[in-house]
Amino acid sequence: MPKAIKTQSSKELAKIDFASTLCIWQKKHGRHDLPWQQDLSPYPVWLSEIMLQQTQVKTVMEYFERFMLRFPSIEDLAIAQEDEVLSMWSGLGYYSRARNLHQCAKDVVSKHGGRFPQTLHELTGLPGIGPSTAAAIASICFSSRVAIFDGNVKRVLSRYLGFEEDLSVGIHAKALGLKAQELLPKKDALMPVYTQGIMDLGATVCKPKNPSCESCPVVRGCAAHASGEPTRFPLKTKKIKRIQRRLFWLIAVDGLGQVLGVKRSGAKPSGIWRGLYSFPEFESEAALRQSMPRGVSLQTLEPIRHELTHQSLVIEPFVLRIKGASKTNLALHESLQGFGQWMDSKAWSVVGVPRPVESCLKELF
Repeated sequence: MPKAIKTQSSKELAKIDFASTLCIWQKKHGRHDLPWQQDLSPYPVWLSEIMLQQTQVKTVMEYFERFMLRFPSIEDLAIAQEDEVLSMWSGLGYYSRARNLHQCAKDVVSKHGGRFPQTLHELTGLPGIGPSTAAAIASICFSSRVAIFDGNVKRVLSRYLGFEEDLSVGIHAKALGLKAQELLPKKDALMPVYTQGIMDLGATVCKPKNPSCESCPVVRGCAAHASGEPTRFPLKTKKIKRIQRRLFWLIAVDGLGQVLGVKRSGAKPSGIWRGLYSFPEFESEAALRQSMPRGVSLQTLEPIRHELTHQSLVIEPFVLRIKGASKTNLALHESLQGFGQWMDSKAWSVVGVPRPVESCLKELF
């Protein structure tokens, strides 16, 4: 069970109605100008929730507006080609979200007649929708009394309650989740305001570092503030371990300005960026050079460092420029097509690419 902070000041905490106080604050001080707040129907709420996973609001805003212009309805998204969806997602990262987003749209249209289901059980049965995203849709769009439980909410509640247990342990996270449910407003009609309020509080006031406790509507009842160490919460000891990997890219450019591209299947070499377009990739410089005819000149570029959730990548690009139409060059051009396909700038612009590939292409086109 959760522990309260045992300090003299915590005994003197004011007893406040957490939900009502938060709803009043949200109406007056919460965010009301975000693009996905203008229409609280399931499609834009769902889209924003998926985009906001692991991504900052300021980054998501541009992508959200672009997606809504291109795919104004879930039916539009469902019938789109995967390459186009990934292209629209390029630069946002965590591309499994885009693939799940696309499949979820297809399932909502084919299995639910284009309408999002309203129950948590049905929502979590859709691709890419976990318990917290399902709760956000159900509470904001359908006024269901269910608690979202994302990182912001965990931080707010662990601080408010003085929850000292390690949230990387499942039983402790579940205990805090039950507390989150207990704190919900009694009236269903308040759920959309409450859900947005607790998310806004975590995003704008109860921040991971330098929380603005003086602006917090529930500070008088907050155990972490009373302890004098609000940033000590939440406790989560499990750290992400990143694998260090070095990759070698062949960036082949022909006389027409086409660049050799390959659609990643995910089967090799590492399973990352599945469905996106990249360059032929090798596990070593020796393997890359051995794939080239003898005497071919390669230009080495500065290594690119790129961080993924579980991998730290060092990418070494080698540029091959094929100029002229000699028999040797024509044969080389044809042989390289075995690695992928020759693509001009227009072709590259309509497919999804990882950020390091996008950076390289900007230098080439």
